[in-house]
Amino acid sequence: MIEGQFYQLGYACDNLEEGIAQFRGRGMTHEPHIIEVDQPVNSPQGEVINKLRLCFIWIGDVQYELIEAVTDPLGIYANAPSNGAPIRFHQICMRIEGSWEDFLARVKAQDLPMVMWRDIGGDNLKFAYLDARKTMGHYLEYTWMTDAGWDQIRGM
Repeated sequence: MIEGQFYQLGYACDNLEEGIAQFRGRGMTHEPHIIEVDQPVNSPQGEVINKLRLCFIWIGDVQYELIEAVTDPLGIYANAPSNGAPIRFHQICMRIEGSWEDFLARVKAQDLPMVMWRDIGGDNLKFAYLDARKTMGHYLEYTWMTDAGWDQIRGM
């Protein structure tokens, strides 16, 4: 299942600052902002909290998300195989337009398991990770947000 507007490549890293260094001199035009989050997510095992250090770098129309997992109770970020480099490819991300509920119905009708998701209701950002590692070698992340939320993300 691949749909929506592609906009992001996600990378896991053990040290966020070392990951950021890989983008210096390679198109990064301004100093990135690091955020730390305690992110409650749902999973087939129940709700867990991911503690993450995140950095978002825009180069052209592509956002590069760097993820340093401080705690990773589901092991989703640890699943990115080591390549000997400071960053490891983890996921691609697409923005879903239209109804999030309709998207979830399409997810249930296909064969890639949803391993992590967050929907706190209303017009808040919603996301889901599908495990496509057996077929594509990585996760598929899908996000839903309002146009105002999209403008805010593009402004990071």
